[in-house]
Amino acid sequence: MGIAEERAVRVSMASVLAVVTVFSLIPGGVLSDTRGTQGVEAQQLAQGSTHLHRRLKRGWIWKQLFVPEEDPTPRVIGQLKTDYDRGELSIKYILSGEGAGDAFEIDEYSGEIWALKKLDREEKAFYVLRAQAINRRSNEPEEPESEFIIKVQDINDNAPQFQNEPYVSSIPEMCPTGTTVAQVTATDADDPMFGNNAKLIYSVLQGEPYFSVEPKTGTIVTSWPNMDREAREQYLVVVQVEDMLGLGGGYSASTTVTVSLTDVNDNGPTFQHHLYTFSVPENAPVGTAVGRIMARDGDTGINARMTYSLEDLEESSTFIIETDPVTQEGLVLLAKPLDYETKRRFVMAAEAVNDHVDTRFLPLDEFRDRTTLKIMVEDVDEPPVFLSAPHEWKIHENAAVGTVVGSVDARDTDAVDNPVRYSIDKRSDAAKAFRIDPNNGTITVAKALDRETDDWHNVTVEARETTLNHLSSSAVVFVKVLDINDNVPQLARDYRPFICEGTQAGELIQLLGVVDPDDPVGGHHFYFSMVSEEHINPNFTIRDNQDNTAGIVARRSSFTRRDRTHYLLPVVVTDSGSPPLSSTSTLTISVCSCQPAGHCPTGGVEALALSMGVSMRTLLGLLVCLVTLAALSLLMLAVRRHRRKQRGGSQVEAKDLELPETVSQKVLYYGEAAGGGRRADRDFRRPAVPLRRHPRRRERRLRREDVRASIRMSLRESHLIGPDDDVFRQFILDRLAEADQDAHAPPFDCLRTYAYEGAGSPTGSLSSLESFALELEPEQPVCSPRPFVVKLTPWCGGGEEDTIF
Repeated sequence: MGIAEERAVRVSMASVLAVVTVFSLIPGGVLSDTRGTQGVEAQQLAQGSTHLHRRLKRGWIWKQLFVPEEDPTPRVIGQLKTDYDRGELSIKYILSGEGAGDAFEIDEYSGEIWALKKLDREEKAFYVLRAQAINRRSNEPEEPESEFIIKVQDINDNAPQFQNEPYVSSIPEMCPTGTTVAQVTATDADDPMFGNNAKLIYSVLQGEPYFSVEPKTGTIVTSWPNMDREAREQYLVVVQVEDMLGLGGGYSASTTVTVSLTDVNDNGPTFQHHLYTFSVPENAPVGTAVGRIMARDGDTGINARMTYSLEDLEESSTFIIETDPVTQEGLVLLAKPLDYETKRRFVMAAEAVNDHVDTRFLPLDEFRDRTTLKIMVEDVDEPPVFLSAPHEWKIHENAAVGTVVGSVDARDTDAVDNPVRYSIDKRSDAAKAFRIDPNNGTITVAKALDRETDDWHNVTVEARETTLNHLSSSAVVFVKVLDINDNVPQLARDYRPFICEGTQAGELIQLLGVVDPDDPVGGHHFYFSMVSEEHINPNFTIRDNQDNTAGIVARRSSFTRRDRTHYLLPVVVTDSGSPPLSSTSTLTISVCSCQPAGHCPTGGVEALALSMGVSMRTLLGLLVCLVTLAALSLLMLAVRRHRRKQRGGSQVEAKDLELPETVSQKVLYYGEAAGGGRRADRDFRRPAVPLRRHPRRRERRLRREDVRASIRMSLRESHLIGPDDDVFRQFILDRLAEADQDAHAPPFDCLRTYAYEGAGSPTGSLSSLESFALELEPEQPVCSPRPFVVKLTPWCGGGEEDTIF
């Protein structure tokens, strides 16, 4: 069997070949017009024209094409044919466009169009293709290229799907039947214009009898009246959607809608108990939480809010109640102090009322509820209580020791009524000015009072029980010290008045003020006067200004320093107290040579000069002379010191030891002169042999400080014990032992003499200790073969060369 026959068989097996329609592809042309076109074409050939002009009118003969989706079997879906096709196979058909060669192909001889693969309408609903008919001999198109459409025919191959999932909705409880809950929406990808493939219908699978759904729109409504949130708060409604109008062979899908019931105020508050009992100690402070009560309300949120109130049957207002905004509990608080001995039990009514009511669901009275509260007061051992307060007393500052100031009274208010003892807090009465009777609380003066020192005393009195608990309380006693006239008035300051030469009679010299530590009730009033004398003061008088001040006024004129430089004026000041006190102050009034502006130089050089009666020029001249003499004296001392230094450079000076002035020792070198004679010159000379010359002599002897201390000690003791005492004898032996043990000591023909001459010796000391020669001589010890004679005059006469230790 050939390919053409096989395709013909497949075409005969096609399930759908609908209406066959003939389309005119060229405007204005119909099937009958083809004859005229053939005549024109023949005439052109007869004339020998080598160019084939375009036909003016031609026509396609083909069927409208459909292809079912999801069919994988290759099949003929239609045929294209031009009216010039005479069955001679001279025409070649060509297909191009969407899906050409892939999804579709054309038989180039017959024009049959084949579907080659499975198509999906939801992916592509139609294909636009182009067809050509070409003459095989001339290879020229018999017809112009033309477009046609192959539609994909829909089948029910898609299930419906819900949009905007998940679905959540809420409605108020107790809502009427038919209340809209939500609307669900489903879509189907199939062609809604072809059959019932995309026609949907809704139904409820779960949720009846409370809810129902509109079959065509998917709107869910309530179908049960008075649904109560307190019974059930949430519902799950399952809605199903089917295509094909729910007929058999279709697809379906389902979704779940969560429906919540919102609260409305359809419940009132209700107390769980008809009586609540609490207890509170009597010493509980104000504001103490006594207890909590709560009324249950099945509603939530704003519908469950309530306010508590107390109806005090005894109208004592001892307790109040507040609403806790978080827990909606009623908090009972103490509003006033309690006293077990006065009242031991309180009974009152508590009421809870909803803040927001809705009379659509309940009558107004059902939005409130009442209960009873009973509060018991517990007894507590309390400290004593002062019966009267505050305590404020007054006492004069001259009150005698032991005077009663006042008394305090405290009682134990408990049923036992324990005895109470009183005391004063030492911190409040550091001066110990008062004492209190520990048994009856009477306060008396313990020491003299002084208003000028402390005019108020704040004393803390403590009352303490004598029981084991020793509970106590305290109260402050205020004692005001009243003033008496016990201070004399004094002038306000140390006045130093002066009067200028040439002051006229009646002029004010000094204004006086007065101070008095006392504080009389009517205020101070002072009186000024002069000391009573046999004769009236001819120089000054005192004028009382009647305002606690007075002025000193000159009684005469022509005050001069030549006559008198100072005047003494006693002033008497008297207060107005009872009894009146007075004081006398003597003022020294100086006569001054005032400057033109009235200023009196009262200090410095100028005042000194005026007091001495000399002029400033004379005083300045004296000062210059004194300075000149002082400068000359300093110059002479410097010259004299310079000369002493020059003389001291040519002589050997011995160092001073710190010995008493009454004791003096010196060491001499003496011996016979060569040839039995003495040298003519007996001047002092430097010793030829030093006592210590070796470089290591410091290691062989005591330190200089030790020697000095030893000598001073010996000499101090020698003033008391004499030259024959063991102390002085030991000193000589120590020096001898030192000389014997020193390998570098002078030769044996050199003599070292120690002598004690006692206190008050006119010749002074002969000791050679601390001699200047001990440190300055660097030569080796050599004994002079010709000893020189030492002049003794210096020791006897006490000249400048004497060295006193």
